[in-house]
Amino acid sequence: MRVAEAGGDSMAKASASADIRPLRPEDLPALIEMCAEHAAYERATFDPVGKVSRLAAALFSSVPRAHAWIAWDADRAIGYATASREFSTWSACDHLHLDCLFLRSSERGRGIGAMLLRTVVAAARAQDLCELQWQTPDWNAPAIAFYRRFGAAGKAKMRFTLSLDAG
Repeated sequence: MRVAEAGGDSMAKASASADIRPLRPEDLPALIEMCAEHAAYERATFDPVGKVSRLAAALFSSVPRAHAWIAWDADRAIGYATASREFSTWSACDHLHLDCLFLRSSERGRGIGAMLLRTVVAAARAQDLCELQWQTPDWNAPAIAFYRRFGAAGKAKMRFTLSLDAG
């Protein structure tokens, strides 16, 4: 589906046009390449080893654990969003957890991030979920401002990760 937004949208700094669609198996190499870029942007490490098979299993099984959307401009992947259905004890309902929303640096400010976020919001609404939740690094002021323009409220927390790999 070709999605376009006019420059008059308050969420878009310039005219945006991109194909935003659910990820396909043949898109996995582009997704993994962008995951590496996303990790570098967030000052994290990324090891692509084994990711194709694990992502394929999570995204394309008969009961997918995760969902992904990819943004294309002509023949170039320019961004992606991934999300999983989760349960919130405090809200006492299922919600969609937005794991990643990423645009290549050259594509930021064109309104494509807003298009991706709206796609994820629409998916959550289609599943009749109570909310969308996500996090971003506290130093990422552009992302924080972007999310606040959508009416999202931040909650200060520290995110922890405990590796369960060998050790």
